[in-house]
Amino acid sequence: MDKLKQVLSGQEGGSSSDGSGILEVLLAVSPSEAAVLMVVLLQGTCLLWIPGFGLPVFAVLYTIGNLCALASTMFLVGPLRQLKNMCAKVRALATAIMLICLVLTLCAAFWWKNNGLALLFCVLQFLAFTWYGLSYVPFARDAVLKLFSLCM
Repeated sequence: MDKLKQVLSGQEGGSSSDGSGILEVLLAVSPSEAAVLMVVLLQGTCLLWIPGFGLPVFAVLYTIGNLCALASTMFLVGPLRQLKNMCAKVRALATAIMLICLVLTLCAAFWWKNNGLALLFCVLQFLAFTWYGLSYVPFARDAVLKLFSLCM
């Protein structure tokens, strides 16, 4: 809780400007905030299986869930710092792919009305968001790459 108070007051004390202190802040997120995010994602997953309109609703709720996840960290560290962290050299590509997939998911669900593309873009959202999140954990991306190289 002290770390959260330091971040919100702007007194980070020794944290680097690339966002490495965000992992500690994310651990301070209240269970109710995490529960809201999980409910939105769970609702979307349950609605996925309803024939006819399930996939577009899933795509929208999944996208809203990812936007809520981004907004929650923006609330904790501030909008300007979050944007700087998102555009940092190590996260720029993952951020761009994630944001493009967010938009393309909604386009596929409503404009193009192509359920297969909407589902594909949801999967790409998940992968990009995961890769983005791994950038905050030291050596996590290297470990994942090494794990996949061992599997190949």
